[in-house]
Amino acid sequence: MNSFITLIPLILIRFGLLSILDKDSLKRAAFFAPLIGKEKAAYWFYQTSNIMIFVYLCFHRITTDPYWFSVGLGVYGVGVLLCFVSVLNFARPSKNGINLNGLYRVSRNPMYVAYFIYFLGCVLLTKSLILLAILIVFQISSHWIILSEERWCVKKFGKEYTNYMTKVRRYI
Repeated sequence: MNSFITLIPLILIRFGLLSILDKDSLKRAAFFAPLIGKEKAAYWFYQTSNIMIFVYLCFHRITTDPYWFSVGLGVYGVGVLLCFVSVLNFARPSKNGINLNGLYRVSRNPMYVAYFIYFLGCVLLTKSLILLAILIVFQISSHWIILSEERWCVKKFGKEYTNYMTKVRRYI
């Protein structure tokens, strides 16, 4: 079975569900905070690795090995669920604009965590070391993007966001 099928839920959740819930949220999700220094290079690694994951999954096959298929499907399912819930939470920020509800009480970046778990499930489903390497580049570059977003949030929301940062972890 072609692994392109694994991308369908992500596309429907990330773009379809988010646009149905709130068009402004779709714009917010596509927004990248101003980048400085190494963050600019990380942005290009992030975008390139993102494209490479999508292209790779379009041309690769899901493994038929029962063990890897079962483990991969489990991880993938958790990733789909986390993507769905994090998008729901993202679409409904507090009045001040900071997301504090749902998964955002546990992680300041639940969508990034969900994407990692989602794509890790794809790695396991395809048993692809190449896809794993691309995912590692994706995740490392995501960290730099997150740092720029946090700097921007501190600038925009001030003390309220710095208090949030002290109470909630960056990832999990």
